[in-house]
Amino acid sequence: MNKSGKVWGRIFLLAVLFMVLVPFYWMVATSLKSGAEVAMIPSTLYPHSIRLDNYLKALQMAPFLRYFLNTVIVAAAVVLFSTVVSILSAFAYARLDFPGKDVLFFITLATMMIPQEMLIITNFKTIADWGWMNTYQALILPYCINASHIYLMRQNMKQIPNELYIAARIDGLTNFRFLIKVVIPQVKSSIFTSMLLSLIWIWNTFAWPNLVTTNDALRLISNGLKNAFTQSSGEIAYELQMAAATMVTIPLILAFVLFRKYILSGVTKGGIKG
Repeated sequence: MNKSGKVWGRIFLLAVLFMVLVPFYWMVATSLKSGAEVAMIPSTLYPHSIRLDNYLKALQMAPFLRYFLNTVIVAAAVVLFSTVVSILSAFAYARLDFPGKDVLFFITLATMMIPQEMLIITNFKTIADWGWMNTYQALILPYCINASHIYLMRQNMKQIPNELYIAARIDGLTNFRFLIKVVIPQVKSSIFTSMLLSLIWIWNTFAWPNLVTTNDALRLISNGLKNAFTQSSGEIAYELQMAAATMVTIPLILAFVLFRKYILSGVTKGGIKG
């Protein structure tokens, strides 16, 4: 690439970075403003008087800790179950021979093209028929299978030499022991990536938890904070809402920054071999 191409490439990346950072900056700036300043037209670009007490008010006004605990419980369960399902499914697709394997794998990949919104009605009817409304299992079950994570791990497992598998079988290792002792240590980066992406997925999900939880005590952060800062007059305390949103967003940013090496490694390895 010539010098001019590199310059335009950097300009493009800076423009993308700007578009990504502006909403985050606006969220943080709004969280530090007073209610009167938030209502000003035109809006101010930065807080004229920093109001750190908005964060304390947000914690006091909304059952933030309850929502946070619910989110942690659901996220932990989803990460655990979805990771186990993804590992076992990926190993079966990568190493085992059974009738219809290719067809099943094609169907698994095909589900990646179905928008989750299209499944909400049928999933909701199933949960309602089972009497699971306002339960943790209703929040957990739909997220326990993720086709993209199965595909990612399967691609990583395909890179393990087949000779190693044959040698292990000759030495008497069962498929399960081979998975535990050989495969998982080799694909731990993709497993970690899958776990973190599942955590982010649950942290940001809104439509499904909002549909199956009418009990405020079971709401997650994503849907619980939606109406938590609406005053009796109908006005929304946006400065408090943005303060709560900032507290919710920062843990995800820190997790990505701390573990970005594993995420990039897992995604990169998954794209080497088909």
